[in-house]
Amino acid sequence: MNQPVQPPASAYFITPEKEANETRTLAVLVDNEPGVLARVIGLFSGRGYNIESLTVSETEHEKHLSRITVVTRGAPHVIEQLKSQLDRIVPVHRVVDLTRIGGANGDNDPIERELAILKVAGQGDKRVEALRLADVFRAKVIDSSIEHFVFELTGRPSKLDKFVAIMQPLGLVEVCRTGVAALSRGKDGM
Repeated sequence: MNQPVQPPASAYFITPEKEANETRTLAVLVDNEPGVLARVIGLFSGRGYNIESLTVSETEHEKHLSRITVVTRGAPHVIEQLKSQLDRIVPVHRVVDLTRIGGANGDNDPIERELAILKVAGQGDKRVEALRLADVFRAKVIDSSIEHFVFELTGRPSKLDKFVAIMQPLGLVEVCRTGVAALSRGKDGM
């Protein structure tokens, strides 16, 4: 008996093209009430997406509104789905993809800033080099002893990444970062 030849499984299904992952900065305006942050973040974890940066603060006290800024990385179509789902959560007023507002030439890229505090322990030449590099990066010394420095640095996340990498061989002990705060350029608000 001749067995019928089965076509490969891929013949039945159209395999989606692999989309390159993108880093996206989302601003979410929400009611400032218990449980809202957990619901917003639950959408990301439910899809298996990591949050690279998260900042939350009340921005309009009289209206009891908070702004959640989320930096995540993923396939564009999944992030679009996340945005749509975020828009449907009841205490969410608005979702803006700050990385999608700008033009192709980057003129309207969002303004992103972050604060980092770094503790560096070192003596001798390493101590001198840490101070010299801190000056180059415009980091402030906010605490010091004969054994360590604590630096404060603000700027784009990439600037902070570079400073952390440079301080690593010079005795970096500890790093604390606030997460990204971002606004769109131009006169219009969220």
